[in-house]
Amino acid sequence: MKNRKALTKSEIQVMNILWGLPEGGSVYDILEGYDEPKPAYTTVATFLKILQNKGFVKAEKMQGRQQRFIPLVTKDEYTSRVLGEVKDDFFDGSGMSF
Repeated sequence: MKNRKALTKSEIQVMNILWGLPEGGSVYDILEGYDEPKPAYTTVATFLKILQNKGFVKAEKMQGRQQRFIPLVTKDEYTSRVLGEVKDDFFDGSGMSF
């Protein structure tokens, strides 16, 4: 997972929904995971394109023009990386500094 950029709060929200879908999901599947008020279809599609460019998801063709998005990183992998970066950045790499 090295060299992947950090996720924004909105991107993490999309990833959390995707991580909860065992086979990945379409934009419509992801929209169903949002509370009201739901974002626009195009907003979620844009976030997925960004996540694809950052290397966090891949897209597979489904029927027609629809795509299914599949996480390339597990939630545990991402969480471990973020916590490791916090430890390195704020505690000189030592968990004992907490």
